Amino acid sequence: MTEECREGSLCVDKDMDIDGSHFIYRQISNKSVKFLDYDYKRCVGCGICVGLCPTTALELGPMQEISTGLDAPPVMMELEKCTFCSMCANFCPVHAFKMTEEGDLPEKDEFPVYDSYVNMNEKCLPCALCKAACPEDAIEVEFTFPKKEEIAPFKEDAEGDIEIDTEKCNFCGLCAEFCDAFLLVEKETKPTDPRPFDMLLVDEDKCDYCVLCQDLCPEDAIKVKGEKIGEAPEIEGIVTVDDNKCTRCTWCQVVCPYDAVDIKKQFEGELSLIEVNVDKCDPQGCHGCFNVCPSHLWYVPEDGAKIAIKEDYCTYCGACVNACPKDVMKVTRTKVHHTEIPDSPWAKQWRDAVDSMVTGKREHPDISRTLEVEKEEHKEHIEVELPKIDGSLLKLAKERIEKAKPLLDNVKIRKMLEDSPSDELKEEFHEKIEAGSKQ
Repeated sequence: MTEECREGSLCVDKDMDIDGSHFIYRQISNKSVKFLDYDYKRCVGCGICVGLCPTTALELGPMQEISTGLDAPPVMMELEKCTFCSMCANFCPVHAFKMTEEGDLPEKDEFPVYDSYVNMNEKCLPCALCKAACPEDAIEVEFTFPKKEEIAPFKEDAEGDIEIDTEKCNFCGLCAEFCDAFLLVEKETKPTDPRPFDMLLVDEDKCDYCVLCQDLCPEDAIKVKGEKIGEAPEIEGIVTVDDNKCTRCTWCQVVCPYDAVDIKKQFEGELSLIEVNVDKCDPQGCHGCFNVCPSHLWYVPEDGAKIAIKEDYCTYCGACVNACPKDVMKVTRTKVHHTEIPDSPWAKQWRDAVDSMVTGKREHPDISRTLEVEKEEHKEHIEVELPKIDGSLLKLAKERIEKAKPLLDNVKIRKMLEDSPSDELKEEFHEKIEAGSKQ
C-alpha cells in the first residue's frame, strides 16, 4: 500500500488464500481488513447465497457431479465483484460462509440473520438420545451427577436379580451413564426410525444389585432384587447445541421422549416429489439428494419404491433440487424467519434479498443506461502493393540527410526555421547544404 494511499482517502485491495477446504477472501484497506471464510466441504450447494448476492459475484458449481463424488467447491466467487456485504454469511443455512473484520471499523447496523433456534426446555432430564441421534454431531451432553462407584463401590459376591422392561425402556441411556454394568447397543438410524439404540444389555458380572439404577430410571423400566446401598442421585447435566453445526433438521426433537426440544426453523415451506419424474429416479446409482441433504431426510422404502422423504426434517434449503439430474423433487419456501432489517442505506438490498428467498426473484443494480459500443463490421483484408524503391535515389536521399545533420544541430538555425518558415529561408538553407557538400 502506497504512502499516498495511507495518508489520503480509503484505499482497498482484495486477495484470496486457500487453507485446506477453506477459501479465505480478504478485502484490505488502509484502516481495516474484512475476511470471508468459505468452507466448501461444509457447503451443501443449496444456492441460497448465489440467489442473494447483489453483485452476482457467486456462481453455483456443477452440483449434479459434485453430489455424486466430484471434489469441487459447490460455489465459486468472482472476487472483483464481491463487496463483502455479508449477505452470504448471514443467510447460509449450514454456516459454510463466515464473515469477520479487524481494524479501525465504524459502528454499523446489525444486519439481519435467520431468526431460528434449538432450545432445550424445562422438560429436559437430560439424557443421551438427542446427542446420539444428531446427524451433524451438533449436540453435546455433560452429565454432572455422580456415578455409581462414587456412591456405592462395587460389592463382591452380591446376589440378586435384575430385569429390563423393554416395553417401558426408551433407551435414554441414563443407566449406562450411571453404571458400567449397562451397555446400550447402537443401530443405524434412518428417517423413519431416528432412535440411535435398539437394545439395552446388562453385564451381571459387573452388577452388585445395589438397586440404585432402579431408583434412577425415569421410566420405571428397571426392576432389581437386591440390597439397596445409598441413594440414587438427581439427574443433572448440561446440554449445548453448536449453532455452527446445527441445521435445524429436528432429528433431536423427533427422538426426544420428553418433548424437551423447541425448534424454530429458518424457513417455512413445502418439499414435494414430482410424480411424473419419480420413475426416472435411480437412488442406488445416483444418491445425489442423499449426499447433499443437511437434514438426512431421504430414504428408499422397504416396499421397493424409488425414493421417499420424511418432510418433517426438511429445512427447505433446496440443495436436493440442484443435485438431482431428473427433476424428481420441488422445494417451495413460503416464509423466511429473520431478525429485523435496520433502517440503513443498505436496507432495500437486504429486503430484496430476504424476499428473493421466497419469490426466487432478485433485484440487481439498474444497468439499463450502460453505453454499448456498436461492433464494427468485419472488413475484408485487401493486399496493398508496396511501391518499388529506386536504390540510387535512396542513396542520394541518405547523403543529403547526412549533410543536413550538422546544420540541424545548430540551435540558431533550427529556431530561425521554426520562426520564419518562408520560401526564401528554405532556399538559403538548401544553399548552405550544397555549399557544405562541396567542401
